[in-house]
Amino acid sequence: MKTLLAAVLLLPCLQDKNEEGFVSLFNGKDLTGWKANENETTFRVEDGKLIANGPRCHLFYVGDVKNHSFKNFELRAEVLCKVKSNSGIYFHTEFQEKDWPAKGFECQVCSNEYPDKRKTGSLYAVKDVAEGAAKDDEWFDYTIIVKGKSVTIKINDKVQVEWTQPDDYKPQGFKGRIIDKGTFCIQGHDPGSRVEYKNIRVKPLED
Repeated sequence: MKTLLAAVLLLPCLQDKNEEGFVSLFNGKDLTGWKANENETTFRVEDGKLIANGPRCHLFYVGDVKNHSFKNFELRAEVLCKVKSNSGIYFHTEFQEKDWPAKGFECQVCSNEYPDKRKTGSLYAVKDVAEGAAKDDEWFDYTIIVKGKSVTIKINDKVQVEWTQPDDYKPQGFKGRIIDKGTFCIQGHDPGSRVEYKNIRVKPLED
């Protein structure tokens, strides 16, 4: 009994240690620190959640943490993807007024029933996964780690992608899809898609 009690008392300490060094990027109240481009109404905050639902729009982090420029980092977020919905989380990107981000990489968020072969956990069009690792309409943990030229994507702490940019790497599609530095961005894909985000936080790592 004493052993069990000790374990229960120790658990919060372990959880806090696991989150040591992380800084919140989303306050759960409004879009402070974020800037939308094409269709601002696509993004809104409801009950502490960031909702992406509407015409194509990208919401860029422009806040004070690291002056919104990250090279090596660990990003964590809780995500809920509705049935037949699509979204994504970009890194090493930069604000642009319209269109799909030309700089940086997209980490895919995609419902199992959405007609796109690149499913949740894919490093979009670089290293894709064909089977979704998350269930629709259920919250899951999304982790993106960038160290040097290596990218790791985890869903619910299970590795989906490990990719290291080769020395002779030539990006396909967007020439800005290379390991560099930049900000984060969340994608509002289309009016039929609804994806929710909360507890978005980052741990900057040594460059």
